[in-house]
Amino acid sequence: MNVELNHLRCFIAVAEELHFGRAAARLFMTQPPLSRQIQLLEESLGLQLFERNSRSVKLTDAGRAYYQDALRILRLTEQAADAARRVARGDAGQVAIGFTAVAGYRLVPDLLAAAREQLPGIRLVLKEMVSVAQLEALKTRAIDLGILRAQSPDPQIGIELLAREPLLAVLPAAHRLVACDTIAAADLAGEPFVMYSADGGRYFHDRIVALLTAAGVHVDVAQQLDQTHTVLTLVRAGIGVSIVPASARELGMRDVVFRPLWTQEATADLDLGWRVERDSPAVERFRAFALGYFAGLGGG
Repeated sequence: MNVELNHLRCFIAVAEELHFGRAAARLFMTQPPLSRQIQLLEESLGLQLFERNSRSVKLTDAGRAYYQDALRILRLTEQAADAARRVARGDAGQVAIGFTAVAGYRLVPDLLAAAREQLPGIRLVLKEMVSVAQLEALKTRAIDLGILRAQSPDPQIGIELLAREPLLAVLPAAHRLVACDTIAAADLAGEPFVMYSADGGRYFHDRIVALLTAAGVHVDVAQQLDQTHTVLTLVRAGIGVSIVPASARELGMRDVVFRPLWTQEATADLDLGWRVERDSPAVERFRAFALGYFAGLGGG
């Protein structure tokens, strides 16, 4: 049996028109080739699908049964082709996105809301991960894109800036430095300090150490943590002061106070990371969308 889609299209047209001339016109072909297609289909199936004479065309019982299945097969085939085209264009597919906890406070939810409206066919799988873990996950294909803090160049990973935000001092609400409008470097000298760890919180650890070292300030590191929300929790408990990204204010943590730092150089970058090798159309499409979205925000 060798039934082709064109056979089904011809059969369906004749079954619905019950007239070879009208069916041929509908298919933009002449009647003899259409009659030949129906003959080939009947020979392939070993069935008579139509009763025809010079005055009329009727479906046989077998033809009526075959019509329903033929219609379903043709529709499924067209749907499959449309789905494949959508995937090839990047209009559909799945994209796994890693993001840092701080990015999840505001930037990621806003991006996802825009993506649901603009790219409804792309299914997003979200994974909260520290930046170091994201870089490794990109290489192993555990994620497709990463919203992260890039520490150093990697030939396998492409990086582009999404947003830049200031770093702020964060203090217990009852701390003496709350009275200051701006926190000077000297204000932090000798203060118990809740520091990011050099492993899970490496980006902020390195940024803060560089700021303090450049200012010639030494702090007394009381605790080292990976995540911003736990840093804030310990500051709230009075364990020490810290420096965090401005987006930490989105947490709405009570009993802590944020103050600007002494220098405008105190900033943190949020980047988009991806594998430099060519990826799926959906990943490429979402990457372009994310870069355009953040560019429209003016980099933060």
